[in-house]
Amino acid sequence: MATKKNIADFEKQLNELESIVENMEQGELSLYDSLKAFERGVKLTHSCLSALKDAELKITQLQSLDSDSPLIDFNNNE
Repeated sequence: MATKKNIADFEKQLNELESIVENMEQGELSLYDSLKAFERGVKLTHSCLSALKDAELKITQLQSLDSDSPLIDFNNNE
């Protein structure tokens, strides 16, 4: 389920992933450092995709609520 912590983690991980991509695009990393960066990037990608899937599930759940159903406070799902 999407929570404030998951969203904050997603944003932090996405920023780290963008930084890794920038460093790799510069072409100044050694082969070893490139492999380590790539490995970290793959892990971050999987984690970000999981967070996006959780957010999508939350949106789907909210959209499927009847107009008479009570809404669950997003901040209480932590």
